[in-house]
Amino acid sequence: MQATETAPPVDKPRRRVLRTVGLITVAAVIGLVGGTAVGYGIQADREPTALPPLNQPGLAYPAKPLPKGQTPKPLAASEDRQAKAQGDLRKLLLPKPAGAKKAAFGPSDGWMPVYEFAGQFNEPGNALDNQLDLGIRRVAAASWTAGKFKTTEIRLVQYRANDTLGAQEYIENQQRYMPDEDYADNGGKELKGSTDGRYYLFPAQRKAGYLDIYEARAYFHRGDIAVEIFVVDTKKISEKEIRSLAERQLGRL
Repeated sequence: MQATETAPPVDKPRRRVLRTVGLITVAAVIGLVGGTAVGYGIQADREPTALPPLNQPGLAYPAKPLPKGQTPKPLAASEDRQAKAQGDLRKLLLPKPAGAKKAAFGPSDGWMPVYEFAGQFNEPGNALDNQLDLGIRRVAAASWTAGKFKTTEIRLVQYRANDTLGAQEYIENQQRYMPDEDYADNGGKELKGSTDGRYYLFPAQRKAGYLDIYEARAYFHRGDIAVEIFVVDTKKISEKEIRSLAERQLGRL
């Protein structure tokens, strides 16, 4: 026996509403078109209004050239950030503190090759490709030791001037994984004086038979230079120490 198909119920009230809405819409369109036509007719009968002159000398600044001797002098090289950044980048690194010793693992001449910088990451090949895409130019680094175990390293990673977002993107990428459990496990604290700089205190790494390991980091950028700071010690690192270190390095830029 063949089953008889049942037609779906017709929503008559909804259909009526749609018809009413359609009539209202048509009326509105007709009114709009009619009003527009009348407006065009009125405008066509009016005399054209002249446009204001494009040349407005009153907007010029200054209105008159400054007298001789009052023109601003160019910035000195010590005050020009861009001039400082294009010189010897190593001179912008914080100096080794008194009593500290140069670390054996750091670059001997203050320059870190780009391939060596990329080698610090878990996947050096991908890191190198990424850095080249960001427009990396050069890396200056300084590292020192104080006491028996405390080590500090600062890196200035400079990107090409036409890739102004390279430094910012690199710093943002590093900050993105800082809250992970394997790293700082927190969002860090804002570094005053920078646009997006932050510093982080890591939880202590404890393992039976070994000394506890404490770590602090700072990440920020200034123009085309990305800055990363690492401090490692067997004693607890204070928030004031990593913040002061980052603030002083920021001041040199």
